[in-house]
Amino acid sequence: MNNKHILFTLLLSTTLFALQGQTLDDARSWYLNGRYADALHIFQEEYSKDPTNPALNQWLGVSLLKTGKLTEAVKYLTFADEKKIPDATLYLGELYSKLYRFDDAEKAYEKYQKVQRRNKDALARLELFREESAQLQRRVLRTEDVQIIDSLVLPKKEFLEAYNLGKSSGSLQTLQEFFKDSNITDQTLYINGRGDKIYYSKGDESTGIDLYTMDKLLDRFGNEKKLPASINEEGNQAYPFVMNDGLTIYFASTGHGSLGGYDLFVTRYNLSSDSYLTPNQLNMPFNSFFNDYLMVIDEEKGVGWFASDRFQPADSVCVYTFIPNTQVTLLENDDLTYMSNRARISAIADTWRPGVDYSSLIETARQKIESLEKPDMDFTFVINDQFTYHTLNDFKTPEARQTFSQALTLENQWEELQQSLSQERDQFAKDNNQEALRTSILSKEKESDRLYREIQRLKRAARNEEIRANYSQY
Repeated sequence: MNNKHILFTLLLSTTLFALQGQTLDDARSWYLNGRYADALHIFQEEYSKDPTNPALNQWLGVSLLKTGKLTEAVKYLTFADEKKIPDATLYLGELYSKLYRFDDAEKAYEKYQKVQRRNKDALARLELFREESAQLQRRVLRTEDVQIIDSLVLPKKEFLEAYNLGKSSGSLQTLQEFFKDSNITDQTLYINGRGDKIYYSKGDESTGIDLYTMDKLLDRFGNEKKLPASINEEGNQAYPFVMNDGLTIYFASTGHGSLGGYDLFVTRYNLSSDSYLTPNQLNMPFNSFFNDYLMVIDEEKGVGWFASDRFQPADSVCVYTFIPNTQVTLLENDDLTYMSNRARISAIADTWRPGVDYSSLIETARQKIESLEKPDMDFTFVINDQFTYHTLNDFKTPEARQTFSQALTLENQWEELQQSLSQERDQFAKDNNQEALRTSILSKEKESDRLYREIQRLKRAARNEEIRANYSQY
């Protein structure tokens, strides 16, 4: 080997070593700044080269813990704890707590306290971890008493196969099925029972994902609206489902105080304020420190479904089938181990009532949508929180029925006008040197606004007349 070749080899080796050192330094810097997802893959690469390094085990374990990969983190934090790294012991306590192993968590905290008994800063930090564990225990003690009758583990890309909705409850599909150009590959779109309204997510991870809705305009959907800030706050919002009342919406969010990843929330539309109420986070077992999403309640079948990747392989999800409670009913039991097992859904049989045969209901839940008869639903018109109409025959007063019928007639005209406007706008975009077309578009836009305002006025009048005549006591 000549001198030039030797020199080149030495320089290359030195450069690669420096790059590797810098890469690990970057990962440590990201780790210290809470950027665990960025650091994770580098720690995994370094671990493969040096699996007995206690510091690497701690960094890797904490990064897995903070990115929601709880069961994967146990191995690395346990190893680092055994090698007497104090921070590993502290985070192992946090990990045990999030796995509902509260006794093991407290043992880890006691071990950390003993080692750090003279370090005031460390002891103050420990108190924060213990308070978080205590808060989690309080959540566990508020676990809902729900009967989970079935569960099915599926690949994530196929999990919608477990949701067999009755036709009155609408339908679900992936975003890419509906929006062919969507860049969101793993989320869903909901179409209501009448097929005239859709709810979906839109955006990207860097800027945030929010929920939107569109209405059916003859042969297409349009009039896109972003749901209000009470729903679309910080974090990502996705996996919407709306009950038959047209008011109650379930969705998943990484914001709103989520426990970890996506959590399930519910809110209702407030007719008096024309806005949604502050969303409520569902209790355990519906939520966990893993991703929990797509809550669907099928009133026609009398069952519900939700998905979770808790304790599942990276490419799988478990869809649970349950019997919805008419009102929130909490478990009452002083045994924290029992409550923890119910919160984490250790076994669905633990939720069953003695002597109850669920086989018929399970069969109904598994029925495909085609086998169910579509109910008579011409529209969805919310009267108040108790009553929603779907046909003209639902109206109790002839005055309200006639007023609403006028609104429907105008709505058909408005939809036809929207279709015509869309065609003219497309034509104008190709050649904007058409003064007559410009005038026509402006005229139709003005007429569209007038019709829309009149439709809303008539609907308000019909609703108020019906409430005044029949529901003033509600």
